Amino acid sequence: MTKSALQIARAAYQPKLPKALKGAVKVKEGEPTQSVADQEAIKALFPNTYGMPLIQFVEGEAVNMPAINVGVILSGGQAPGGHNVISGLFDGIKALNKDSKLYGFILGPGGLVDHNYMELTSDIIDEYRNTGGFDIIGSGRTKLEKVEQFDKGLEIIKELGIKALVIIGGDDSNTNACVLAEYYAAKNCGVQVIGCPKTIDGDLKNEMIETSFGFDTACKTYSEVIGNIQRDCNSARKYWHFIKLMGRSASHIALECALQVQPNVCIVSEEVEEKNMSLDDVVTYIAQVVANRAAQGNNFGTVLIPEGLIEFIPAMKRLIAELNDFLAANASEFALIKKSHQREYIISKLSKENSEIYASLPEGVARQLTLDRDPHGNVQVSLIETEKLLSDMVAVKLAQWKEEGKYVGKFAAQHHFFGYEGRCAAPSNFDADYCYSLGYTASMLIVNGKTGYMSSVRNTTAPAEEWIAGGVPITMMMNMERRHGEMKPVIQKALVKLDGAPFKAFAAQRERWAIETDYVYPGPIQYFGPTEVCDQATKTLQLEQGK
Repeated sequence: MTKSALQIARAAYQPKLPKALKGAVKVKEGEPTQSVADQEAIKALFPNTYGMPLIQFVEGEAVNMPAINVGVILSGGQAPGGHNVISGLFDGIKALNKDSKLYGFILGPGGLVDHNYMELTSDIIDEYRNTGGFDIIGSGRTKLEKVEQFDKGLEIIKELGIKALVIIGGDDSNTNACVLAEYYAAKNCGVQVIGCPKTIDGDLKNEMIETSFGFDTACKTYSEVIGNIQRDCNSARKYWHFIKLMGRSASHIALECALQVQPNVCIVSEEVEEKNMSLDDVVTYIAQVVANRAAQGNNFGTVLIPEGLIEFIPAMKRLIAELNDFLAANASEFALIKKSHQREYIISKLSKENSEIYASLPEGVARQLTLDRDPHGNVQVSLIETEKLLSDMVAVKLAQWKEEGKYVGKFAAQHHFFGYEGRCAAPSNFDADYCYSLGYTASMLIVNGKTGYMSSVRNTTAPAEEWIAGGVPITMMMNMERRHGEMKPVIQKALVKLDGAPFKAFAAQRERWAIETDYVYPGPIQYFGPTEVCDQATKTLQLEQGK
């Protein structure tokens, strides 16, 4: 491949490791665990992998380890640092025995089922160290949930002599990893399954998973661009910029970016739901900020919007839930309805309240709610142009207020959606180190015979040497949720906590940010230079850990 100057320089970067992983390690076991909810149901579904203890690695004595073959899968959407997870895994198994081998399954879990793989040698790994993307083997969204898939995957696992499989993915992918671990354990297949926590959305986290990898880099990437927009906004002084950010199920990205750039408005979906706000309430809130700034002669500003906002407006959430269940149960019938009649068909089938809400929506938004489901049968909220919906509705309200003499100003909007721009950025020093440590930790879980665990690296606001490496049973994070109209075991998503330090810090300042123009311009990610510039963790992590 043709390499940029930065890529060449970054290839020489040696990620930092926790002190406990720098030599031989031993396992320190904690207390037995239980799932976050629905304990009896989860225990019944995972009898072989439920209740296992938390694990921490501490310094141990060197032992001779036999060579092992390991498989790795990149699953779901890309996140900065995935290549370093694979590099850490590779270096970890090679450090224990140079004859160990790593096989990558091509284009995600489908590669395991279809027996599509390649051996990852040192020459290949070295090309991808400290780079963004998942292009070393590609990723995919095939769900591993059927016995036929497990058995088909087992054929190639046995053929290659693979002892363990590492699945790098988000909450759904790691749920699948847990299901696979349980199946292989129940059948005594001798195959371990380990997960690694990936999602730039930041919603795969808990006490043992302080942050999911890629979140740091993605937020810094988005914040750079938002900062650039804010500087342009403050220069031209004639546009309101409505900026939608990734974060379907949680507002972590929007909140983190707000803490980094200090916009005039940032909507937090979890607060909208908590306050039982309607769509009109959200629009009125934004319009009031616009009007207040206009009264000072400032007809410009920035609004940050999480992509999943629509699902958090309680009335919309009820509508979407009924739509998901109805379309899951009537998919074949719905497919036969002419496109021009689908809106009327849906209106006639929903309950009265939801039918009225659905009928009141702009046609484009209504169509987006019923078309293009994701692999889990849910609405693809990223396709809903929430930023345009809100700015259009704000414009209508401001025009009404102008007639009533409540608003004097001009309103012109620009729209942005930042998603793909952050998914494959070159990982920050934090993500480069964190991901490498996660991969290395996965190798230690494997050689210590663990399965059904997720790689865990904690104490991440401290210098990397002081990080704590170990493993958390995946069942510990699970609860039961409705999917495709059925109750399924899934990893519980971590939403923004309204009583948490990050949200409190934001809430304490947002009224001032709304009226003043106090933008912060973070600039591009820095890889070389002072540690306070290059190695800082997200504002979210710092606030959560009281730093």
